Amino acid sequence: MTSHQNAQTMKPATAAKKLGVYLEATPAEFREGVVSRDELNRLQADPPEWLRELRRNGPHPRPVVAAKLGVSISGLARGGITEALTTDQIEALKSESPEWLQKERATQAEVRKEAARIKAKHAEADEKAQG
Repeated sequence: MTSHQNAQTMKPATAAKKLGVYLEATPAEFREGVVSRDELNRLQADPPEWLRELRRNGPHPRPVVAAKLGVSISGLARGGITEALTTDQIEALKSESPEWLQKERATQAEVRKEAARIKAKHAEADEKAQG
C-alpha cells in the first residue's frame, strides 16, 4: 500500500484572497489556471515582481483598502467605495479625510474598544472560575 498525496489546488480567486491581491489585476496565466498549495506557498515565500508590485501599488481588494483606511468593509460601502483602489488613491483619501472616513474610523475605534472590553471581561471571569 503506497501513500499517494494529491496536490491540493484552489481557484485563482481563493489564491488571490490568500495573497491579499485584487484578482482582476493579476496576470492572465494566474487568473486562468489553478493554484496548488505548493505554488501558493512559493508565491508567499518568494513573491514574483508582479505580486510585489500589486501589494505595493494596487489596485487593492476591499479588505486591504479597508485595513489601510482603518475602517470596516461595510464602512467602505457606506462611504461609496465599492471598487478596488490603488495605494495612491488610498493615500489621497487619507489626505482629504472626508467626513464619511472620519465617521467610519471613529466607529471602528469604538468597535475595537468594545471588543477589548469584552475580551478583558471574559478573561477576568475565566480567572475567577479557575481561582
